[in-house]
Order: sequence, then structure tokens, then C-alpha cells
Amino acid sequence: MRLDLTPYRRSTIGFDRLFDLLETSARGAVSDNYPPFNLERVADDRYRITLAVAGFTRDEIEITAQQNLLLVAGRKDDKAGAGDFLHVGIANRSFERRFELADFVLVADARLNDGLLVIDLVREVPEAMKPKTISIKTGAPLAAVENAGDEAKAA
Repeated sequence: MRLDLTPYRRSTIGFDRLFDLLETSARGAVSDNYPPFNLERVADDRYRITLAVAGFTRDEIEITAQQNLLLVAGRKDDKAGAGDFLHVGIANRSFERRFELADFVLVADARLNDGLLVIDLVREVPEAMKPKTISIKTGAPLAAVENAGDEAKAA
């Protein structure tokens, strides 16, 4: 499937990153699906990623948070599990999972329990970026008041 966002790119300004993300996601839609995971909205500004990482220890998993990217990697020794198996149904291979994060989304916590890696995320918008209510005052605008004062001094 080819996703063509050219008409939208021509009529919008400043959405380049969003369009690039959509096109990259469409290209990678058939990528490896290991390990399986759930994405959950816990509250308005809280999210949770749960990855099924059975057989991995805490020391074999690395979580890296960069600007707008969360990388979860699991590294297994190729030597591990070198027994004489008749059937291998439990995946025991290294992996790398990438999650694109929105602006101001941070990793709040990560826990490994019973083969599930749970990563809690929170969106913390800086105070300067939050909407502000502007109070409305009565009277003449400041510029008109200042100009009237200047004219009075000149007289």
C-alpha cells in the first residue's frame, strides 16, 4: 500500500514531521511483529506499553528514550538454549522495538514482572506551552494612555 500525502503537504505548513511519520509507518506495516505488545491509554495524559518478553531477564533488556523515540531492545546469547530440543515454540531471539512518541511524552516507569515488560508514559506539557486564559480589562488601551501622557509632558 502506497500512502501519498503530497496534496496535504502542499497546503499545510509545519506538519512535515507528522507526514514523514505516517509514510514511514505505512512502509513498515509489514515489519516483524516480535515481541507482541499492547498499547493502552490509562488516563488523558498517561499511556502504557506492555511487551510480552517471556524468557528475558532485566539485564537482557535495554530501554532507551530519545527525543520523540522510545527504543526497547532485548539481547539474547546465541549460546543460550543450545539443548537438544524436539520442538522450539517459545521465541528466544533478540529484538528491537521502536515507538514514535509525541512531543512532551516521557517515560515515567518501566517494570518487568511475569514475562511482561510494562512501560508507563506520561505527557508533561511545559507550563509555557499550556493554553492561558487572558483576563479582559476595561479602560483605554495602554498605548493610548502612554501617548496621552507624552503629549501632556510636551505641553
